Amino acid sequence: MNKYLLYPGCSMDASAKAYMESLNTVVESLGLQLEEIQDWNCCGATEYLSINLIPAYSLIARNLALAARQMNGTRTVLAPCSACYLNLAKADHYMQERPTLGEKVNEALAAGGLTYKAGALEIRHLIDVLIYDVGLDAIRSKVVRPLTGLKVAPYMGCMLPRPDYQHRWSDHEHPTELDDLLRALGADVIDYPLTTSCCGGHMTQIGPETAFELIRRLVSDADERGAQMMVTVCPMCQMNIDAYQNEANHFFSTDYHMPILFFTQLMGLAFGKEPGEVGVGVELVSSRNALANIGVEVPVTQEPDSRRKAEGLPMPRRWTKHGTRKEAVK
Repeated sequence: MNKYLLYPGCSMDASAKAYMESLNTVVESLGLQLEEIQDWNCCGATEYLSINLIPAYSLIARNLALAARQMNGTRTVLAPCSACYLNLAKADHYMQERPTLGEKVNEALAAGGLTYKAGALEIRHLIDVLIYDVGLDAIRSKVVRPLTGLKVAPYMGCMLPRPDYQHRWSDHEHPTELDDLLRALGADVIDYPLTTSCCGGHMTQIGPETAFELIRRLVSDADERGAQMMVTVCPMCQMNIDAYQNEANHFFSTDYHMPILFFTQLMGLAFGKEPGEVGVGVELVSSRNALANIGVEVPVTQEPDSRRKAEGLPMPRRWTKHGTRKEAVK
């Protein structure tokens, strides 16, 4: 089976654009067919389910209804984003487990001419498909530039392996899927016990002190164990550790410079793609020195601005240990 319905999610065209670029090169190399779900909408991320249950599940289930209507030769929805994967899987699971919830959600969907029969689709994350459908041998056969000498910390994040509704993962606390894939690419995978620890999620916006401590723990442990970079499967994890690492350094008076890339970016490099083809070089904490260990030269570009967007939104200010903010980050 090589055809899947793709639910990209909002971040893949914005903060995780490098993930989407590298995903496209990888699936092309492996011969996978991804058909994007037409007219998909935001999954609600991590907040909406705690605010208003029925509208939140209806928002998620709309994507499932659209996918079910579109499926042609496949019933598998592939979600690259861990938050999207969790929300889609959760909606499908609870609509089956709680018939009253399913009825209310379908009542809401009916207003838009849609319906969804829970269990009609199979919800899977990208790395699950790569490991268990494509297989490590097939991935290994595409490697032309082994990542030999690159020491990486595999960071799965907290949302992917649990709750595991369909029992897809090798372990809830210490899953090996990402480790195995990175080893198939030739990388030196370090023992990283914090692989499923939380990055803080949106706590960077509502509780920075808590978020900075979570980020510091992840980065410091990877650094102490000799990792040259962290590798993740989740847009939220990548954004937090990359974009807020400098602010965590200011908060704790540390000086970590730990790059964090998506696993698909390393797959693309191992498959012989150039850094620019897989979005390498746009990360805030540069991976240039780390990738030099495997002979990959990342072009020097103008250092990206960590927060400011084209529309001119204000940048965050550095936090001190006293809980106050300093001058705007330069």
